[in-house]
Amino acid sequence: MLKKAFMLISGNAFGSAFLLARNLIVARLISPEDYGIASTFAISMSIVEMFSNFGLNQMIVVDKDGDDPEVQKALQGFQMLRGIASSLLLFLIAGQFAAFLGIPDLAWAYQVIAFIPLINALQHFDMHRLKRHLRFAPSIQAAALPPLVSVLALWPLALIYDDYRIMLVALFVQAIALVILSHVAAERPYRLKIDFALIRRATVFGWPLLLNGALLFCVFNGERLIVGRELGMLQLGLFSMAFTLTLTPTLVLANSSQSFFLPQLSAVRESREKFQFLSVVALESSLLIGVLLVLCVALFGAPVIALLVGPKYFGVLSFLVPMAVLQAVRGAKTGSAIVALSVGRSGNSVVANLFRVLSLPVSWLVAIRTGDVLAIIWIACAAEVLGYLTAVGLAAMRTGISIRQIVVPSLLSALACLVAVADAHYYEPQPDFASDLHWAKWLVILTCLAAIASMRGLQRYVAGQFKDSGN
Repeated sequence: MLKKAFMLISGNAFGSAFLLARNLIVARLISPEDYGIASTFAISMSIVEMFSNFGLNQMIVVDKDGDDPEVQKALQGFQMLRGIASSLLLFLIAGQFAAFLGIPDLAWAYQVIAFIPLINALQHFDMHRLKRHLRFAPSIQAAALPPLVSVLALWPLALIYDDYRIMLVALFVQAIALVILSHVAAERPYRLKIDFALIRRATVFGWPLLLNGALLFCVFNGERLIVGRELGMLQLGLFSMAFTLTLTPTLVLANSSQSFFLPQLSAVRESREKFQFLSVVALESSLLIGVLLVLCVALFGAPVIALLVGPKYFGVLSFLVPMAVLQAVRGAKTGSAIVALSVGRSGNSVVANLFRVLSLPVSWLVAIRTGDVLAIIWIACAAEVLGYLTAVGLAAMRTGISIRQIVVPSLLSALACLVAVADAHYYEPQPDFASDLHWAKWLVILTCLAAIASMRGLQRYVAGQFKDSGN
């Protein structure tokens, strides 16, 4: 089982590493202001995704009939319908979106991007279906190879463009590569079917995910839209760089955790003891993701910025660790979402993300009055803490699990985040790693290790898996 976990993490890590490499290469090639514009392309696609995300790729994994070829055809047909609707919607709002960001002359770019959801709708669902049988190779390949293709495309693109258009074309290259690969790796023939009964069933399953998609849009893009509109594309470029560097590893591990634990939890949901144990492991795993992120950013964040994108992005150092804490708390909610989703409670994340959405008007007001990016991050952090506490409580209430075992790991993880923030506040991060390794950094390391050591359920799980593999 640990081998499968390693494969999942490695595949997602390679894919996200290539995406991160693409973003960093583009950042090197263009100005921070153009990078800010490039970052809005993904935001524009997220707008339509939030209106059409029914979690069809998750439904084919957890639904009792998900292995049925007819069900797969119907899900692929539904996927095509939502792709057409998404592309049309994005094309229609392109002008208004560009005007909102203060760059109305770039409406054409968002109209071009409108075709990407339609391309994505052509994906074959076999790579998702095979997860039911713990066969992750097709989904791992789909996660890793298309981003690699988009990275390789940057060299010829850089010979043609020297601005945000590099990213525009690279997004198309990646989408096309993903569709092709999903069909090459498929075992079943690709067929489409319109089944209104299944559409209704998928809508019932997916409406909480649809609502959560709207909330996630605000979570991932709310502050970026505020920064872009009120503070300009230059500040958005810096903010997006910090956001990308901290979000990417969080998403890699969180998505891998969901793919790894969701089938296991679904399989043992009738066994109270096994479900309790695996639930604690999943919850602690999400805390571990956050602790490792904060530790790595506190130790290596400034040197990585200096090495990868250079002095023109040194402006992010003042809020890079707080941004890592924000992503760590957000990622910590993943475990409770996995536990709830394994018993069909897909609405758990909706309530947890609501706090972040409600904080956006406050962040907007702060942006207008002060222009303080750091204050915006702290407002988001406070909202995420409330969301985490709510998510864990809901998971316990809706599944009947006990959460006593994660109280100490949660508190120690919070302490590690506070120590890392204090270190970054009192000792300005330095691009040179050797000169930045002072006594406070050792305190960050110790508190992070203490948090990890308190995760007893995860330790038992890992030890048990090693024992099983040894037999």
